[in-house]
Amino acid sequence: MDEVRNPFVPGAGTPPAKLAGRDALLEKARITLERVKQGRSAKSFIVVGLRGVGKTVLLSQIYECAAELGFEAIQIEAHENKSLPALLVPKLRQILLRLDTSEHAKELVKRGLRGLVSFAKAVKVSYQDVELSLSLDGEPGLADSGDLEIDLADLLEVIGQCARQKGSAVALIVDELQYLSEEEMSALIMALHRVAQRGLPLVLIGGGLPQLVGLAGKSKSYAERLFDYPQVGALDAGNAADAIMAPIVEEGEEISPEATAAIYEQTSGYPYFLQTWGHYAWNVAEASPITTKHVDDAAKLAIENLDESFFRVRFDRLTPSEKTYLFAMAELGPGPHRSGDIAVKLGKKVESVAPVRSSLIKKGMVFSPSHGDTAFTVPMFDAYLTRIYKGEAQLG
Repeated sequence: MDEVRNPFVPGAGTPPAKLAGRDALLEKARITLERVKQGRSAKSFIVVGLRGVGKTVLLSQIYECAAELGFEAIQIEAHENKSLPALLVPKLRQILLRLDTSEHAKELVKRGLRGLVSFAKAVKVSYQDVELSLSLDGEPGLADSGDLEIDLADLLEVIGQCARQKGSAVALIVDELQYLSEEEMSALIMALHRVAQRGLPLVLIGGGLPQLVGLAGKSKSYAERLFDYPQVGALDAGNAADAIMAPIVEEGEEISPEATAAIYEQTSGYPYFLQTWGHYAWNVAEASPITTKHVDDAAKLAIENLDESFFRVRFDRLTPSEKTYLFAMAELGPGPHRSGDIAVKLGKKVESVAPVRSSLIKKGMVFSPSHGDTAFTVPMFDAYLTRIYKGEAQLG
């Protein structure tokens, strides 16, 4: 069929033609934002789930909702090579400058900007990647102690005060939160705790991998009470069928129920994989309707694409010892697996491979769903590792 009209868009954070199965979470976000805007108490929350379940798409939708409601909203993505202060400083500058348009808040905003200068100078001692360009002096005693926990709380408090003075609200939309250090997570939690205590119109809606819940709890014991942690996972059969069928019907074409069921079975309902299979099934079909034969023909192309992009981009970041650890996991199956069983597979003691496991958790490749267990954060990664391991063995 006409590839120009192909409605499926497999890509990182690319919104699908039909966002199925996420209405409840989007409604939760809308209610949270509405309450914050009205000055009512509302919990910040962090969306957690594996790779490929659509967390980034959800956060983008929530960002758009916040903007439509009149929030001063920012959207950022944490990553391994940039500190939290370096990510926040330029975005908080944007927020303060936008709040500066209100006559009611001008003086308080000036104080906020001076506090931002103080914050940037103070934390630069520990976080050399922080940069800020403002022709203002800092404000002595405001966010200038050099202690990230104290200073970030002071800074977000004054920004929340500015928003309230203007009759506005602030939404921080932060993806990939698992890449924050324990110190950074602790500071962020403490700052949001302060904001909540003061009843200020500032909210965090974040996203990340499942280990985030443990990281937050380890950073601050009250994190479980401060945040909600809605889980997002694979779609059920009904929602997966909707995600596949609706875009095709919208284009005036058809897909057989059997073909839809085949896509669900081959993808296990993971949204990113659904988009990939839908994309290739559309392209291989010469005419409507899309059949199970088209789906089977598309599967090889879909897997090749995932192997070269979705999977390999993560695998290539690993050290040889990390790759060996994951190969051992893959030999045991999809998981989760006991850490002791993985060590036995490697022929080593649990203690000797613990640093490798910790490194893989930090890189977002595995997580611990329960004490002593290890699981992949990337769906179907075990099958990918099995494919390339066999390929390497044949080459050898």
